Amino acid sequence: MQRLGVMALAGVLALPACTVGPDYTRRVVTTPDVWYETHVQGVAEGSAPVQTWWTVFEDPVLDELIRDAQDSNKDLQAAYFRILEARAIRGIAAGDRYPQVDATADAGTTEPSESATGLTERVDTFSLGAGLAWEIDLFGRIRRNVEAATAQYEASVEDYRDVLVTLLGEVALNYLEVRTLQAQLVYARSNIDAQRRSLEITQARFDAGLTSGLDVAQAESNLGRSEAEVPALESRLETALNRLEVLAGQPPGALHERLADVQPIPQPPAKVALGIPAEMLRQRPDVRRAERALAAQTARIGVATADLYPRLSLTGFFASEASDLDDLATGKSVTWGIGLPVRWSVFSGGRVQSRIQAERARADQAFKAYEQSVLLALEEVQTALAVYGHERRRVEQLEKATDATQRAVDLVRTQYISGLTNFQNVLDTQRTLFQLEQQLANSEGLQVQSLVALYRALGGGWDVEAPDVTLPADLRDEADEERLFSIPPSEG
Repeated sequence: MQRLGVMALAGVLALPACTVGPDYTRRVVTTPDVWYETHVQGVAEGSAPVQTWWTVFEDPVLDELIRDAQDSNKDLQAAYFRILEARAIRGIAAGDRYPQVDATADAGTTEPSESATGLTERVDTFSLGAGLAWEIDLFGRIRRNVEAATAQYEASVEDYRDVLVTLLGEVALNYLEVRTLQAQLVYARSNIDAQRRSLEITQARFDAGLTSGLDVAQAESNLGRSEAEVPALESRLETALNRLEVLAGQPPGALHERLADVQPIPQPPAKVALGIPAEMLRQRPDVRRAERALAAQTARIGVATADLYPRLSLTGFFASEASDLDDLATGKSVTWGIGLPVRWSVFSGGRVQSRIQAERARADQAFKAYEQSVLLALEEVQTALAVYGHERRRVEQLEKATDATQRAVDLVRTQYISGLTNFQNVLDTQRTLFQLEQQLANSEGLQVQSLVALYRALGGGWDVEAPDVTLPADLRDEADEERLFSIPPSEG
């Protein structure tokens, strides 16, 4: 019998194995060779420095905020734990490759019924043994399942990177919003000071009988309107600061003191390099995640296809059973068994075929989602590029208009004091200057924000040549990065 068991095991292990279902190959998605709007002013040929794009602004405060967000942002940390979840699920799937061994032990006493059995002696039983169950993966069901889990794990890594790309972009956008609002407040307070001086002039001229009270009332109205803009700007600034602090993983109020010192809006570099669309697809985590999701779904077709074929398992047990505890170690108490159960769904009413069709349809959906992610990525880059070019030209025109209006304000005030013009001209030029300065500060901010959006659309914020995930600082002491984020090799 022992020889029969050994022969059966050897025969099972010698059976040829195959992997059913389609093998995944990367699908080719057509992309343009160059960007459509490469004629935009300030855009040059060459590879884009997207890995650390925020350094092009040469702003140490922004650099520090980026580091804070990388280390402490809660959404990024949650994405990290989703990686751990996906890796553990892959480990569950990989565990099906190996035999499952269970150890058992039992001890009991039975007091027989003398009236029913005629027996009067109590029966003691002792047993100690192990059982084995091992599915022989003849048709690749387990291998395909591990393949799907591995691709899903890789997709979770790309999801982490996508959260990182979005996070860094949001930090920069909110920081630029803070600097833009600070610039608008500087302009507003400067205009308010000028309008107070105008009010003093009109009041002095009224007191001297050189003008009517209408000029004083108009000056007061103009000043009040400008002063009313300040609380709204301050409210928006407070909102932007609070949001920036949460993005950096800090409670609201934690960064107010650090950002209280008013700094100018960071300026974009003279030239911005974009690279080519193919480079963008390698860099975009959402596109990479969609491709990995497609790979996982392709493998699931094989898992479903394997149900068309027999499922062979190797089972066995080895135990020692005795009525006396001292006899458990003797050879006469040994019992064992081996089996080769086969399960084959010969007829299932079409359920297996329907499941295969469903998995194929899901794979087709995943491919279309992959294609859509590529199109959306191209759209985001083209839109951000167009906005950047248009806003850059708008800034230039607003700078010219603001300079001209400032000269007009100085001239019309002098003329009013000299009695050469009426106060309405003073009001008109002051209002125009206030509006233009607000528009200029806003446009300068939008110009840099559109550049941030462009870098984010290019997938900037991580290095494709160094694909290991960098853990948030708060979690680095809790895990071995190499163990957690390197995909283990396939065994067997």
